[in-house]
Amino acid sequence: MDAKIGNFFESVEIFFTGGDQIPWCDSDIVTGCEREVAEAEKGSSDELKSECIMRLSWALVHSRRPEDVQRGIAMLEASLGGSNSPLQMREKMYLLAVGYYRSGDYARSRQLVERCLEIEPDWRQALTLRKTIEDKITKDGVIGIGIAATAITAVGLLAGGIVAALSRKK
Repeated sequence: MDAKIGNFFESVEIFFTGGDQIPWCDSDIVTGCEREVAEAEKGSSDELKSECIMRLSWALVHSRRPEDVQRGIAMLEASLGGSNSPLQMREKMYLLAVGYYRSGDYARSRQLVERCLEIEPDWRQALTLRKTIEDKITKDGVIGIGIAATAITAVGLLAGGIVAALSRKK
């Protein structure tokens, strides 16, 4: 019985916190990636610089800090035009989709995931992110409907109370 109650509360928590499968990144990892990029800038090959920047972009869009996520989005958008291979383009678009998801722009995130899936239709990461986005949009819609219904009920009760009070005075 305790296990069932625990599962219930866990599912409620996941529902309200948006428990998705996308990993988070700590600030110390972001700091380490920033150090890597700084060191790579000191004369490393372009390929190594690019790899370090991609790792930093990954860390930024997976960060819990909104300013890091925005920085990651900006870095990825700036580097998107310089992608030569479809694989690089796919990776950057996926990371952008994660960044937009983390920042709450689900429509833009879904659009980018769809572009990733045009390049590689069976890419499991992108399919999982698309499902996560769709679930989040659905959940937000359900919560929105619940809030609207509660507001309408409250207004109805208030109006009913006012009408009842006025009818008593007469």
